[in-house]
Amino acid sequence: MALLSFLFPPKAKTATAAKERLQIIIARERTGRAGPDFLPALHRELIEVISKYTKVSADNIKLSLDRQGNLEVLEVNVVLPDA
Repeated sequence: MALLSFLFPPKAKTATAAKERLQIIIARERTGRAGPDFLPALHRELIEVISKYTKVSADNIKLSLDRQGNLEVLEVNVVLPDA
């Protein structure tokens, strides 16, 4: 039996294989481009959401993306108005 499973290994499920391929594609795309495209859109969305709950100026919301080794750190600073 062990010889048969060695000669004919079980096929990976297609969903798992597709997920792994997608992860590889995304990783290659991230390393290949100069900077993230999503920050301006994320900044606008944060302003919209925070504005629903409190008055805050767009200048008081700062976003930055830093790379630390193979990790990406998204930092969001919001200066809230005094009560």
